[in-house]
Amino acid sequence: MPEQANSPQRHSVVVNLLFNIIIPTLILTKLSGDEYLGPRYSIVIALAFPLAFGIYDFVKTQRANAFAILGFISVLLTGGISLLELDAEYIAIKEASIPAIIGIATLVSLYTPYPLIKTFLFNDQVIYTDKISDALAQRGNASLFDAALRNATYLVAFSFFMSSALNYILAKVLLVSPPGSAEYSAELGKMTGLSFPVIALPCTLVMVGALFYLVKQIEKLTALSFEDIFRIN
Repeated sequence: MPEQANSPQRHSVVVNLLFNIIIPTLILTKLSGDEYLGPRYSIVIALAFPLAFGIYDFVKTQRANAFAILGFISVLLTGGISLLELDAEYIAIKEASIPAIIGIATLVSLYTPYPLIKTFLFNDQVIYTDKISDALAQRGNASLFDAALRNATYLVAFSFFMSSALNYILAKVLLVSPPGSAEYSAELGKMTGLSFPVIALPCTLVMVGALFYLVKQIEKLTALSFEDIFRIN
Protein backbone atom coordinates (compact mmCIF):
# COMPACT_ATOMS: atom_id res chain seq x y z
CA MET A 1 0.00 0.00 0.00
CA PRO A 2 2.70 2.61 0.81
CA GLU A 3 4.39 1.86 -2.52
CA GLN A 4 1.19 2.63 -4.38
CA ALA A 5 0.71 5.86 -2.48
CA ASN A 6 4.25 7.05 -3.22
CA SER A 7 4.38 5.92 -6.86
CA PRO A 8 4.14 8.79 -9.37
CA GLN A 9 0.85 8.97 -11.22
CA ARG A 10 0.49 9.22 -14.97
CA HIS A 11 -1.27 12.23 -16.45
CA SER A 12 -4.93 11.96 -17.40
CA VAL A 13 -6.12 11.18 -20.92
CA VAL A 14 -7.36 14.78 -21.30
CA VAL A 15 -3.93 16.23 -20.45
CA ASN A 16 -2.24 13.81 -22.86
CA LEU A 17 -4.63 14.74 -25.66
CA LEU A 18 -4.16 18.44 -24.93
CA PHE A 19 -0.37 18.44 -25.22
CA ASN A 20 0.07 15.72 -27.82
CA ILE A 21 -2.79 16.45 -30.22
CA ILE A 22 -5.02 19.46 -29.51
CA ILE A 23 -2.43 22.23 -28.99
CA PRO A 24 -0.11 21.09 -31.83
CA THR A 25 -3.11 20.79 -34.17
CA LEU A 26 -4.36 24.30 -33.35
CA ILE A 27 -0.89 25.80 -33.84
CA LEU A 28 -0.33 24.10 -37.20
CA THR A 29 -3.80 24.76 -38.59
CA LYS A 30 -4.40 28.29 -37.26
CA LEU A 31 -0.95 29.91 -36.86
CA SER A 32 1.10 28.59 -39.79
CA GLY A 33 0.35 31.53 -42.08
CA ASP A 34 3.03 34.15 -42.77
CA GLU A 35 1.02 36.73 -40.82
CA TYR A 36 1.43 34.61 -37.67
CA LEU A 37 4.24 32.16 -36.95
CA GLY A 38 4.96 31.05 -40.49
CA PRO A 39 5.31 27.42 -41.62
CA ARG A 40 8.73 26.76 -40.07
CA TYR A 41 8.16 28.27 -36.64
CA SER A 42 4.67 26.77 -36.40
CA ILE A 43 6.14 23.27 -36.92
CA VAL A 44 8.90 23.87 -34.35
CA ILE A 45 6.53 25.24 -31.70
CA ALA A 46 3.81 22.66 -32.36
CA LEU A 47 6.23 19.74 -32.03
CA ALA A 48 7.83 21.30 -28.96
CA PHE A 49 4.66 20.64 -26.96
CA PRO A 50 4.59 16.81 -27.17
CA LEU A 51 8.40 16.75 -26.94
CA ALA A 52 8.54 18.90 -23.80
CA PHE A 53 5.55 17.08 -22.28
CA GLY A 54 7.24 13.72 -22.84
CA ILE A 55 10.43 14.91 -21.15
CA TYR A 56 8.47 16.43 -18.26
CA ASP A 57 6.46 13.23 -17.81
CA PHE A 58 9.65 11.16 -17.70
CA VAL A 59 11.29 13.49 -15.14
CA LYS A 60 8.15 13.47 -12.99
CA THR A 61 7.41 9.73 -13.09
CA GLN A 62 10.99 8.48 -13.52
CA ARG A 63 9.59 5.83 -15.84
CA ALA A 64 10.28 5.24 -19.49
CA ASN A 65 9.57 2.40 -21.86
CA ALA A 66 10.24 1.45 -25.44
CA PHE A 67 6.95 2.97 -26.60
CA ALA A 68 7.67 6.34 -25.02
CA ILE A 69 11.10 6.29 -26.68
CA LEU A 70 9.54 5.45 -30.07
CA GLY A 71 7.11 8.35 -29.62
CA PHE A 72 10.00 10.67 -28.81
CA ILE A 73 11.86 9.53 -31.94
CA SER A 74 8.67 9.92 -33.99
CA VAL A 75 8.29 13.57 -32.98
CA LEU A 76 11.93 14.29 -33.79
CA LEU A 77 11.63 12.62 -37.20
CA THR A 78 8.45 14.54 -38.04
CA GLY A 79 10.15 17.82 -37.14
CA GLY A 80 13.34 16.95 -39.03
CA ILE A 81 11.58 15.82 -42.19
CA SER A 82 9.28 18.86 -42.17
CA LEU A 83 12.02 21.43 -41.48
CA LEU A 84 14.30 19.93 -44.14
CA GLU A 85 11.32 20.17 -46.52
CA LEU A 86 11.71 16.57 -47.64
CA ASP A 87 9.03 14.87 -49.71
CA ALA A 88 5.83 14.05 -47.80
CA GLU A 89 6.39 10.39 -48.70
CA TYR A 90 8.99 10.28 -45.92
CA ILE A 91 6.38 11.43 -43.40
CA ALA A 92 3.99 8.73 -44.62
CA ILE A 93 6.68 6.06 -44.28
CA LYS A 94 7.63 7.32 -40.83
CA GLU A 95 4.00 7.37 -39.69
CA ALA A 96 3.55 3.78 -40.84
CA SER A 97 6.86 2.44 -39.55
CA ILE A 98 6.43 3.22 -35.83
CA PRO A 99 3.29 1.11 -35.21
CA ALA A 100 4.60 -1.54 -37.63
CA ILE A 101 7.78 -1.88 -35.55
CA ILE A 102 5.70 -2.29 -32.37
CA GLY A 103 3.49 -4.87 -34.08
CA ILE A 104 6.50 -6.90 -35.23
CA ALA A 105 8.09 -6.61 -31.77
CA THR A 106 4.84 -7.87 -30.23
CA LEU A 107 4.91 -11.00 -32.39
CA VAL A 108 8.64 -11.61 -31.93
CA SER A 109 8.28 -11.25 -28.15
CA LEU A 110 6.17 -14.43 -28.15
CA TYR A 111 9.41 -16.34 -28.59
CA THR A 112 11.14 -14.63 -25.67
CA PRO A 113 10.71 -14.94 -21.88
CA TYR A 114 9.07 -11.47 -21.87
CA PRO A 115 6.05 -11.41 -24.22
CA LEU A 116 4.75 -7.88 -24.72
CA ILE A 117 1.16 -9.01 -24.26
CA LYS A 118 1.91 -9.02 -20.53
CA THR A 119 2.87 -5.35 -20.78
CA PHE A 120 -0.25 -4.42 -22.76
CA LEU A 121 -2.97 -6.48 -21.10
CA PHE A 122 -1.78 -9.05 -18.58
CA ASN A 123 0.21 -7.03 -16.06
CA ASP A 124 0.15 -6.90 -12.27
CA GLN A 125 -0.82 -3.23 -12.14
CA VAL A 126 -4.38 -3.96 -13.27
CA ILE A 127 -4.74 -7.75 -12.91
CA TYR A 128 -4.09 -10.16 -10.04
CA THR A 129 -1.58 -12.18 -12.07
CA ASP A 130 -0.37 -14.30 -9.13
CA LYS A 131 -3.91 -15.27 -8.16
CA ILE A 132 -4.69 -16.20 -11.77
CA SER A 133 -1.48 -18.22 -12.14
CA ASP A 134 -2.28 -20.17 -8.96
CA ALA A 135 -5.81 -20.92 -10.14
CA LEU A 136 -4.54 -22.05 -13.55
CA ALA A 137 -1.98 -24.36 -11.94
CA GLN A 138 -4.57 -25.87 -9.60
CA ARG A 139 -6.87 -26.66 -12.53
CA GLY A 140 -4.08 -27.76 -14.87
CA ASN A 141 -5.02 -25.14 -17.44
CA ALA A 142 -1.72 -23.25 -17.72
CA SER A 143 -1.02 -24.52 -21.25
CA LEU A 144 -4.53 -23.58 -22.41
CA PHE A 145 -4.01 -20.08 -21.01
CA ASP A 146 -0.70 -19.79 -22.87
CA ALA A 147 -2.61 -20.52 -26.07
CA ALA A 148 -5.14 -17.80 -25.15
CA LEU A 149 -2.28 -15.36 -24.57
CA ARG A 150 -0.94 -16.16 -28.04
CA ASN A 151 -4.34 -15.49 -29.60
CA ALA A 152 -4.60 -12.18 -27.72
CA THR A 153 -1.09 -11.31 -28.92
CA TYR A 154 -2.17 -11.80 -32.54
CA LEU A 155 -5.09 -9.43 -31.96
CA VAL A 156 -2.86 -6.79 -30.38
CA ALA A 157 -0.30 -7.10 -33.19
CA PHE A 158 -3.13 -6.77 -35.72
CA SER A 159 -4.19 -3.50 -34.08
CA PHE A 160 -0.69 -2.08 -34.61
CA PHE A 161 -0.53 -3.24 -38.22
CA MET A 162 -3.93 -1.67 -38.84
CA SER A 163 -2.63 1.54 -37.27
CA SER A 164 0.39 1.39 -39.58
CA ALA A 165 -1.79 1.10 -42.69
CA LEU A 166 -4.18 3.86 -41.55
CA ASN A 167 -1.26 6.16 -40.69
CA TYR A 168 0.21 5.75 -44.16
CA ILE A 169 -3.12 6.29 -45.92
CA LEU A 170 -3.92 9.38 -43.82
CA ALA A 171 -0.53 10.95 -44.57
CA LYS A 172 -0.78 10.22 -48.30
CA VAL A 173 -4.29 11.65 -48.53
CA LEU A 174 -3.70 14.83 -46.50
CA LEU A 175 -0.09 15.88 -47.22
CA VAL A 176 -0.40 17.17 -50.79
CA SER A 177 1.07 20.71 -50.61
CA PRO A 178 4.76 21.54 -51.11
CA PRO A 179 6.83 20.99 -47.92
CA GLY A 180 7.76 24.27 -46.24
CA SER A 181 4.52 26.02 -47.21
CA ALA A 182 1.85 27.26 -44.83
CA GLU A 183 -0.59 24.87 -46.49
CA TYR A 184 1.70 21.94 -45.73
CA SER A 185 1.88 22.93 -42.05
CA ALA A 186 -1.91 23.16 -41.91
CA GLU A 187 -2.18 19.72 -43.52
CA LEU A 188 0.27 18.35 -40.97
CA GLY A 189 -1.91 19.79 -38.22
CA LYS A 190 -5.03 18.24 -39.75
CA MET A 191 -3.25 14.89 -39.93
CA THR A 192 -2.31 15.18 -36.25
CA GLY A 193 -5.87 16.08 -35.29
CA LEU A 194 -7.44 13.25 -37.30
CA SER A 195 -4.98 10.66 -36.03
CA PHE A 196 -7.05 10.14 -32.87
CA PRO A 197 -10.53 9.51 -34.33
CA VAL A 198 -9.32 7.84 -37.55
CA ILE A 199 -6.51 5.71 -36.11
CA ALA A 200 -6.52 5.55 -32.32
CA LEU A 201 -10.22 4.77 -31.85
CA PRO A 202 -10.47 1.72 -34.16
CA CYS A 203 -7.16 0.36 -32.85
CA THR A 204 -8.34 0.89 -29.28
CA LEU A 205 -11.50 -1.08 -30.08
CA VAL A 206 -9.36 -4.00 -31.28
CA MET A 207 -7.31 -3.75 -28.06
CA VAL A 208 -10.49 -3.78 -25.98
CA GLY A 209 -11.65 -6.82 -27.95
CA ALA A 210 -8.37 -8.58 -27.15
CA LEU A 211 -8.75 -7.72 -23.45
CA PHE A 212 -12.39 -8.92 -23.44
CA TYR A 213 -11.32 -12.21 -25.05
CA LEU A 214 -8.51 -12.67 -22.52
CA VAL A 215 -10.79 -11.95 -19.54
CA LYS A 216 -13.37 -14.45 -20.79
CA GLN A 217 -10.65 -17.08 -21.16
CA ILE A 218 -9.38 -16.35 -17.64
CA GLU A 219 -12.90 -16.70 -16.21
CA LYS A 220 -13.39 -19.95 -18.13
CA LEU A 221 -10.04 -21.51 -17.19
CA THR A 222 -9.85 -20.36 -13.55
CA ALA A 223 -13.50 -19.99 -12.43
CA LEU A 224 -12.50 -16.62 -10.93
CA SER A 225 -14.96 -13.74 -10.91
CA PHE A 226 -14.38 -10.32 -12.45
CA GLU A 227 -13.59 -8.88 -9.00
CA ASP A 228 -11.02 -11.63 -8.43
CA ILE A 229 -9.28 -10.83 -11.71
CA PHE A 230 -8.98 -7.03 -11.74
CA ARG A 231 -7.50 -4.67 -9.20
CA ILE A 232 -10.61 -2.50 -8.97
CA ASN A 233 -9.49 -0.45 -5.94
